Amino acid sequence: MSLINKEIGEFTVQAYANGDFKTVTKEDVLGKWSVFFFYPADFTFVCPTELEDLANKYEEFKKIGCEIYSVSCDTHFVHKAWHDASKTIQKIQYPMLADPTGKLARNFDVLIEEDGVAERGSFIVNPEGKIVAYEVIAGNVGRNADELFRRVQASQFVAEHGDQVCPAKWQPGAETLKPSLDLVGLL
Repeated sequence: MSLINKEIGEFTVQAYANGDFKTVTKEDVLGKWSVFFFYPADFTFVCPTELEDLANKYEEFKKIGCEIYSVSCDTHFVHKAWHDASKTIQKIQYPMLADPTGKLARNFDVLIEEDGVAERGSFIVNPEGKIVAYEVIAGNVGRNADELFRRVQASQFVAEHGDQVCPAKWQPGAETLKPSLDLVGLL
């Protein structure tokens, strides 16, 4: 079953961000573009490479009005401990959401129940709180922040220009497609 256009559920979680603990709720997400970036666990091998990749691109995401939320089933205390112990994780400025009960991971359908961890899932959420794009991949394959950024830009463009679609590898300023009425049902 597809999650496209599913409205994210209500949530209240603790987060570690910029040296502090804070509460993040669904209300904080509404009104702006967001990426929920689920990963299996803190203190692992692939996860820090992905989180660093996102940290290096975070300013660009902010410039286009998109907040990043990394999410694992660890507590906010574990996020802080990882941040304190790892030079790589110290680069992170975006909120690291704690989901020890798995409520968020269940809401986004990425919880591996028997292990109590999340799949690697990337979700683009529009300002209305609806999922407009997502990708879930195996735990042993890292993701690419540049491609995620491109997909956010394409999602924003399509939301603003509803009569146009973005072809493969589309970048801002490149040509888009305007489907003919005969093909609209085939998109």
